Amino acid sequence: MSLQPHHDGSATYVPEQEPALGQTVPVFVRVPAGADVRQVHVRTTGDGEPRFAEAVVDRTENGDVWWRADVEVRNPVSNYRFLLDGGRGYRWLNGAGLVDHDVPDHGDFKLVSYAPPPAWARDALIYQIFPDRFARSAAADGRTAPDWAIPCDWDTPVIGRGPETPRQFYGGDLDGVTEHLDHLERLGVNTVYLTPIFPARSNHRYDAASFDTVDPLLGGDAALARLADAVHARGWRLLGDITSNHTGDAHQWFTAAASDVRAPERELYYFDLAGGCDNSGSAGGHNSASAPLGGAPDRMKAGLTPRCDLEPSYESWNGVKSLPKLNWGSAELRRRFATAEDSLLRRWLRPPYGLDGWRVDVANMTGRRGADAYTHEVARLLREVVADTRTDGLLLAEHGHDHTGDLDRDGWHGTMNYVGFTDPVWSWLRVGDDPVPNFLGTPGGVRRRDAGGVLATMNAYRSLISWRSYVHSWQLLGSHDSARIRTVVGDAARQEVAAGLLATMPGTPVIFAGDELGLTGTNGEGSRTPMPWHRPERWDRRTFDAYRSLLALRRGEPALRHGGLRWVHADADTLVFLREAPTGTVLVLARRAAGTPVRLPGLPAAENVYGGAPALRPDADGAITLPADGPTFQVWRLA
Repeated sequence: MSLQPHHDGSATYVPEQEPALGQTVPVFVRVPAGADVRQVHVRTTGDGEPRFAEAVVDRTENGDVWWRADVEVRNPVSNYRFLLDGGRGYRWLNGAGLVDHDVPDHGDFKLVSYAPPPAWARDALIYQIFPDRFARSAAADGRTAPDWAIPCDWDTPVIGRGPETPRQFYGGDLDGVTEHLDHLERLGVNTVYLTPIFPARSNHRYDAASFDTVDPLLGGDAALARLADAVHARGWRLLGDITSNHTGDAHQWFTAAASDVRAPERELYYFDLAGGCDNSGSAGGHNSASAPLGGAPDRMKAGLTPRCDLEPSYESWNGVKSLPKLNWGSAELRRRFATAEDSLLRRWLRPPYGLDGWRVDVANMTGRRGADAYTHEVARLLREVVADTRTDGLLLAEHGHDHTGDLDRDGWHGTMNYVGFTDPVWSWLRVGDDPVPNFLGTPGGVRRRDAGGVLATMNAYRSLISWRSYVHSWQLLGSHDSARIRTVVGDAARQEVAAGLLATMPGTPVIFAGDELGLTGTNGEGSRTPMPWHRPERWDRRTFDAYRSLLALRRGEPALRHGGLRWVHADADTLVFLREAPTGTVLVLARRAAGTPVRLPGLPAAENVYGGAPALRPDADGAITLPADGPTFQVWRLA
């Protein structure tokens, strides 16, 4: 593909990245020399009504014409697109790119006037830690395994499927994390994300039994304070993981609710009295889901004596009864979880722990249940509380499928971008014929696709959210919920290509602990592999060095952290793009296999800054030629 008229919402094209409601901001379209564009209009839809304004030529640089138009931030989220008129008709330019037919508004570019995410998040390089499997301190040897656990030696193989999977207990703790922060420093990250640390009855701890204390098996509250001090002393950030959709069935809220229909905790969950306690003295009863918001069913309020000789029935996450679902229609839940001065959301953001924000588990289901649709209310509430408690706090949502309807408001700052990054990268780089399961278990797993399908997928999701939400979402090659990237791609060379995309594309890079060593795993549970600190022979040094160099490259090149994204070539085995910023431009080549050289006209000379390829020099026709070897990942800085 040749260079096309371009706009992406980044600072190069929208200099005002934090507009205020009512402000008018300039936006720019870059039209390459020779493109069939004679006139440009911007179309906005303020207050729901389309309006057109003519753009003017602002400047010409290196043969490219930069058109300028002004857009009023009329609404908290203000849409705009461009109409490009030429001798062969007109085309729309929206978030998905150039189209020659009319398209719906949801793919338009967006200006967002809500308070922006914290500034530090744009430069974050995140390292995800599953505490039970990261490292054991000496103190861990003195702790007795709980009754639910199957104690394991650090070398015991992980069971990836079956009832024993959540019960394997390796005994990693928070002081073990603190003792290995030098490894993270060598790698080059600057943010630590911990999966849940509260008491539970599983190794993953997403079935919290309390939000009031750190699990003693991890070292308790004092160990979290020590880790926070050590992380912050390095100038880094520390993120926690909170379950807003459910608790565990051993949580004190739930045990109180299940044992007494008149308990104040009853309204925090969804109980179906037909399956358990009966307030009328006979089988059957009132479904609390139809009760007024924040209140218990009428017969409970009337003081009728319940009969509870049957096991209560209740809503749970995906039917897993150990994970009872929270009812966000409850004012008491909102108070305990968020708004109270001593709420769990606030407590851990304050000293001596000072978490810098939360990753919110199952954010996509939070507040959704039948006719109940509180998701955005909850997101907005949690963001208000986080910002009130600490102005630089981050609130990041887990979302495994289409997240686009939950962003660009005053709630989540971003999402875990499985569908717009992880799955497409997997589908392009995967090897072998065995199914590779994706995050949500689509039948048949991740299909193998050429680069055109990968690019179409990425653009489809990116076009439906603002640039701001896109760059503040997490890009990841895998997590504790997925197969490991080494298993997906098969070897170090293709993993380097994947890690290169992670480090150079927009968004926040997230590395799951152990990926940098080349660890393997076929699914989420099987990927929760203990870190082989005492087994250096299991470390893939080539992979570690690649991750370290790529993260250093991202830190050193402002365009990779703050620049826009312009695709310039795609064939079955090749992706080429530019990251452009006012401070400079970087050219990126990703190949999954060797192929033919790629010739790009209209680009200047370039110095190689990753991958060791030669410098690029334009030929007599003004084109540069990219190397044909592969798999390879190469980066150049344009002159």
